[in-house]
Amino acid sequence: MLNFSITEEQEAAARMVRDFAEKEVYPTIKEYDRKQEMNPAVLPRMAELGILGINIPARYGG
Repeated sequence: MLNFSITEEQEAAARMVRDFAEKEVYPTIKEYDRKQEMNPAVLPRMAELGILGINIPARYGG
């Protein structure tokens, strides 16, 4: 039987992304959405946190 339990590492990653969104994205999202722009501070911060792109193994075309 497959185990679909969430690991501690996955929980920590979800917490980190949630904290980032709550502290750094949500406070300005309405303003930037209204201007149809993206907060320029978000992408570099996502890169720092390692959540900018999805890593796909080369064997799957990544």
